[in-house]
Amino acid sequence: MNELTQAWYEELVEECKAIITEAVFTSRWALVEGYWNLGKRIRDEYATRKELYGKKIAQGLAESIGVSERTINYAVSAYEKYPDLGLIPEGKNISWNKLITKYLPQPKDNKADIPLPEGKFNVIYADPPWNYGDKLIEGYGAAEHHYTTMTIDELCNMKVPVADNAILFLWVTSPLLDECWPVIKSWGFEYKTSFVWDKVKHNMGHYNSVRHEFLLVCTKGSMLPEVPTLFDSVITEERSNTHSQKPQKVYEIIETLYPNGKYLELFARSTRDRWISWGDEI
Repeated sequence: MNELTQAWYEELVEECKAIITEAVFTSRWALVEGYWNLGKRIRDEYATRKELYGKKIAQGLAESIGVSERTINYAVSAYEKYPDLGLIPEGKNISWNKLITKYLPQPKDNKADIPLPEGKFNVIYADPPWNYGDKLIEGYGAAEHHYTTMTIDELCNMKVPVADNAILFLWVTSPLLDECWPVIKSWGFEYKTSFVWDKVKHNMGHYNSVRHEFLLVCTKGSMLPEVPTLFDSVITEERSNTHSQKPQKVYEIIETLYPNGKYLELFARSTRDRWISWGDEI
C-alpha cells in the first residue's frame, strides 16, 4: 500500500493545512491590529500638537519610519472610523488590504488626476501601480501599503501620449498577468516578447518560491530597434529593500536599442537625463 494514501498521512496533511490556515489568519489580524495601533498613536499625537496636524506629521513620519504617507493616512483613518478594534468588520478574518480598499475612504490623491506630458513619445517605460484587491499572495498584496494603486479601468482610461510608431516596456507580476492585456490594448500596443527579472531573493508563494517578475515588450506600428542588439531575456539582479524598485539595467537596454528615442517613463519615482518622468512620487 502506498504510504501517502494511508490514514496517518491524510491526518498529517489536514493538520498541516490547519496550521497554515491559522498562521495566515493570525498574521492578517496582527497586521490590521498593528496599523490600527499606529493610527491610534498618531491620532493621539495630533490631539496635542494641533499646529502640526495633517500632512506635516504624516510626511515626516512616512520618511522617518520607512512607509508611505498613504499608509500613515490609512492607519489614522482606520482608527478614526473604528475607535474600538471590535468594531472592525469581518473580525479577525479581514486583511489589512481588504479593510482599506473596501471599508475605508479612498485618499483624494490619484495618479489618474495628474496631467500627462504634452507631445508624443515613441519609447514608453511603465511600472504601473497595479491594484491587487485582496490578492494577498506571493508577497504582492502589500502594494497598497507603499503607494497609491490604480484599478485596471483607471489604467485603461489613461490617455498615454503615444506616437504612431512606438514601443512599450511594461512591468507586471504573475498574479496580474491575465489582467494586463486590456491595458496594453487600450494604450494602442500589441504584445511581442518579454524579459524576466530574476530577483535572486525569494518571496514565499502558494505554489512556488517567487523570485521573478515580467517586463513585457509591446509595439505600436513599426518600431524595430535603432541599434539591433540581442540582450539576454533574463535579467539577474538582486532586488533591493526598496519596495518595487526595478533594475537599472533596464534603462541601459532601452537606451542601447533606441539611442534617439523620445523617452517617457510612467509612474516614475525619480528623474533621469533625456527622459520625461511622470508620476506622483517625482
